[in-house]
Amino acid sequence: MELLVAYSDDPAGYNMAKFLSQKMKKEGDIFRGKNYDLLIIPTPAIKADWLEEKYDYDGFIFLSKHAAESGFLALTCHSTGNFSEAKFGGNPGQMAIPHPDIQKKYLQKLWQNKSKFSDFQIIIEATHHGPTALNRPSIFIEIGTTEKQWNDVPLCESIAKLVDETLSEEIKKNPIAICFGGTHYPEKFTKELLEGKFSLGTVMPKHALDYLDEKLFSHILERNQNATTALLDWGGLGPNKKKLLDLLESTNLEIIKL
Repeated sequence: MELLVAYSDDPAGYNMAKFLSQKMKKEGDIFRGKNYDLLIIPTPAIKADWLEEKYDYDGFIFLSKHAAESGFLALTCHSTGNFSEAKFGGNPGQMAIPHPDIQKKYLQKLWQNKSKFSDFQIIIEATHHGPTALNRPSIFIEIGTTEKQWNDVPLCESIAKLVDETLSEEIKKNPIAICFGGTHYPEKFTKELLEGKFSLGTVMPKHALDYLDEKLFSHILERNQNATTALLDWGGLGPNKKKLLDLLESTNLEIIKL
């Protein structure tokens, strides 16, 4: 069973959690449900590396706000991890274990309902921020981008309903790919989730490839043990293309250029 997690001082996450909790039964600090449980925590979700010390679940789904300096409105989801320093939770140079099939199912569900969210871009983000130390799969589901959207209760409830629908239906198993290249908002990889056959593990954008070495590469493979493929944004790899290809040659991953 999955555990949904929201930070009490995150308005978007809290609004989603509050809506879902209304039909759940509380036992101690956990709201119990048929298809998932729910927990509202008093500390930031990006620093929730401690969750497994207290709670034993198959995976963790974080409900959260999304902030961006650009201010463009987005509904996003992404895996977590730090390719270098840990500015926003987690540990330096550590990846969380992604939640590929739930991510694909949720994003497709969001896209099917895009007419309800016409002001928003529906897109994944590259892997970033914490928590990173959890040893069960995790994913962030986020509402952006300003306080207006985070405090928009009907919007938050609409997204919460889609999360509930996602987890109430069968989660199909798909082949899993690790992604390299592109921007922080990777359109090619988003398109693959929506239209292609792959679910996505860690997504390492072009700017993070500067930090890629054998140690980090091995760690990424370790945290994506079910991956069979490497998807490359071929035009978005920059000066680190050869370094990446040399590392990939040492693996059994199928390489697909997008």
